[in-house]
Amino acid sequence: MSLKIVSIVGARPQFVKAAAISHEFLKHRGITEVIIHTGQHFDNNMSEVFFKQMKIPRPKYNFNIHSLPHGAMVGRMIEEIEKVLLKENPDWVMVYGDTNSTLAGSIAAKKLNKKLAHVEAGMRYFDMRMPEETNRIVADRLADVLFCPTEEALRNLAKEGFRGFDCKIIKVGDVMVDSFYHYKAIALHDKSYAKNMPKQYVLATIHRASNTDNLPTLKGIVRALSKINEKIPVIFVVHPRTRKIIEENKLRVNFAMINPVGYLEMLALMDKSAFVLTDSGGLQKEAYLAKKPCLVIYKNTAWVELVKNKFCLVTEVNEKSILNKFTQLTKLKANYRKVIYPQGAAKKIAGFFLSEANK
Repeated sequence: MSLKIVSIVGARPQFVKAAAISHEFLKHRGITEVIIHTGQHFDNNMSEVFFKQMKIPRPKYNFNIHSLPHGAMVGRMIEEIEKVLLKENPDWVMVYGDTNSTLAGSIAAKKLNKKLAHVEAGMRYFDMRMPEETNRIVADRLADVLFCPTEEALRNLAKEGFRGFDCKIIKVGDVMVDSFYHYKAIALHDKSYAKNMPKQYVLATIHRASNTDNLPTLKGIVRALSKINEKIPVIFVVHPRTRKIIEENKLRVNFAMINPVGYLEMLALMDKSAFVLTDSGGLQKEAYLAKKPCLVIYKNTAWVELVKNKFCLVTEVNEKSILNKFTQLTKLKANYRKVIYPQGAAKKIAGFFLSEANK
């Protein structure tokens, strides 16, 4: 028996997760995958380059829906996803993480009574001001199977009463780990990916709306990065929207700002860096895997194992706190031989669907 799965992606973290699972699906004739790209990330360096570099199967559908308020974006995505689901009639719909694409895919699937799988389920920031928190909670509640990356995710779902719901909760591990180790060798083999970089530098990314859309907050982050840059060069990989805010408000920067890069370039940049500063959940984990101390520019993290094991620190988002925590980061000692996110999640997820196909 064959099984058809519609996978919904829209942002670069989802491309990374989807790559590992799609490659596993391709090994099995019993699974047919149809990929929808909502277009949430539309810049070439944030979207197209990922499909080329990571050899993800080309999306059959691309909606090009982006740069809209949350409600309008989710509404349009639901409308377009519903059309595709009616046409494709899949056995399962699979969503990833916590973006607007995740929320839209989950709602569209359940409105049509389609079975829903959520990859990276159970993670919580415990901050309902974050749009991503709402997206993830709704996706979890609607899902028929929740693929959890950690024990913490399992505990979160237990506290919320999910064990009493009609769904399967499976700890599979983190699929981003599979992608990291697969593509790291490719990235480091090509010396051009991190050429012309300083011998030692801080790799920084900031993208969350609470950090970029609040001008006083963004000013504090920029001032902190500028002061850090006086001691060690800062390479800021800047989201187009963030660059626009910085330029429109004429914020002073003395550090290098570079445009978004592909996944292979990012892995190479991280490998050559001394420290990572970010508000990205995915980059926190990749910094640990790359054995780089990481400062999370957000007051908490869903990946609590990283903090407990001293692989990263979290900071309040203001200039003083960021600088103080960065000083602590430079002295951080961690045991990188300790494995907290093992490989094999993609294989486990594919195995689940193979068992479904054979029922």
